[in-house]
Amino acid sequence: MNYKKIISYAALSLYACTYISSVKAIETNTKYKREDYVKKMPKEYEFKSATIIRINDAIYEYMLDVSLREPQPMRRLREETAKDSQSIMQSPVDQGQFMALMVKLTNAKNILEIGTFTGYSTLWMASALPENGKIITCDVSPQWTSIGEKYWKEAGVRDKIDLRIGPAENTLNQLIEDKTQEQFDIVFIDADKSNQSLYYEKSLKLLRPGGLIILDNVLWQGKVVDHSFDDVDTKSIRTLNAQLKDDSRVDISMLALGDGVTLIRKR
Repeated sequence: MNYKKIISYAALSLYACTYISSVKAIETNTKYKREDYVKKMPKEYEFKSATIIRINDAIYEYMLDVSLREPQPMRRLREETAKDSQSIMQSPVDQGQFMALMVKLTNAKNILEIGTFTGYSTLWMASALPENGKIITCDVSPQWTSIGEKYWKEAGVRDKIDLRIGPAENTLNQLIEDKTQEQFDIVFIDADKSNQSLYYEKSLKLLRPGGLIILDNVLWQGKVVDHSFDDVDTKSIRTLNAQLKDDSRVDISMLALGDGVTLIRKR
């Protein structure tokens, strides 16, 4: 007879009985009630699905408080831009920091930005580039881009930034003619929405295999799911979003960041 096994089974049974009794005691003991340990989640924090939490103002402020590292030049540029009547076009602060992280994660050296505005996202990405890195950024407005230039200089990254004023399509065509195909590590598309598909196709030509396109405003303040909006910009965003899902040339992931961002990796 194997006495060691008998003793082991007896000990295991005793442990199981003790554990079950303890659990029942916790459930029934007036001093230690289950509800003292498992609290119902407040309605404003309830999950939309099994994995998505509503980001209200309190949670968003918490996220910024514990994660944001915004240098002073970025903060001052953001605050100055906020005074402009078109400030809604500026990337949110957490998105700026996210894009800087993407630059570092991909070891990017060459970036193309389509749509500069006042250069807030330009500044974030340029600051994340290595010393020999370059970013070409294009916009049609010298008035808006001039706001950012002084902050680019203040941050010490002006030499990394090649600002090109003119229609983005012309700039992209010139880059393709200059045989810079497959030379860019990252392309950030944040310009006029009616030309999203055009910018995307030309960007693919300029992006290296394994490179990253960051496509902004893919949720368009919720208009993409509100079919009372049938304007050219909204329809253009919906069309490209749908096309990307079945585009075998790329890998994609859509994020609920800012006004919606799709990350697109060229295969």
